[in-house]
Amino acid sequence: MKTFAAHNVHGVFAVTVVTAQNSTGIRSVEPIDADMVAQQIDAVADDFVIAATKTGLLFAPDIVEVVAAHAPRLGRLVVDPVLVTSAGQPMLDEAMPDAYRTHLFPHASLCTPNVAEASLLTGIDIVDRSSAMRAAAAIQQMGPEVVVVTGLLLDDLSVDALAADGHTTTHEQERIVTQNVLGTGCSLSAAAAAHLAKDASVEDAVSQAAGFVHDGLRSSASWQLGQGRGPIDHFTRAKTGGTDE
Repeated sequence: MKTFAAHNVHGVFAVTVVTAQNSTGIRSVEPIDADMVAQQIDAVADDFVIAATKTGLLFAPDIVEVVAAHAPRLGRLVVDPVLVTSAGQPMLDEAMPDAYRTHLFPHASLCTPNVAEASLLTGIDIVDRSSAMRAAAAIQQMGPEVVVVTGLLLDDLSVDALAADGHTTTHEQERIVTQNVLGTGCSLSAAAAAHLAKDASVEDAVSQAAGFVHDGLRSSASWQLGQGRGPIDHFTRAKTGGTDE
């Protein structure tokens, strides 16, 4: 919601999971019944014209299927396939990767897995630019229009691998050394969805979203919030008069 607000779009949502968590980690998770998720989506879609949607922690295959069934009402769809912990360990039902591949990826304008998630989805060990691009291309073959594999750290660079129209490339930025990285993937996918809602091309939405997250990381690098990983600064551009347009 902070990311949507920072991009001057009005965000609405359907809750899929309730968590007990703080900056140090997730303590427990309680998924919402899939039928209740469907009712939430219907309630919002009956009231608003939805220009774009991002998914997050869907948690269970039946929730993935509900979102996929509602895809025609969700505008341009950004699928952030939350599948692993920040340490790269699987955190969900082992059937989730196949649920994403089968039901949701074919509806996606954009898919934004991090390195660990892309490895889980493809079986590719992502260690360099080449393997990241191969993984992005493999996921695009599963249905998304565009795929960006995020979070490959190489020395002093942060590298994203983009696959679109059968071609792959990388987007590289200075690596910001900070513990305040909580929610970077969610912020990137939300920022991309905001730009898609404003009729940007998918490639431009990815570029703009990556710049937004990079600026947020730089601005919050020295923050000390909580005892674990802190957030990025979602409003740094508003404070400095910058723009993502």
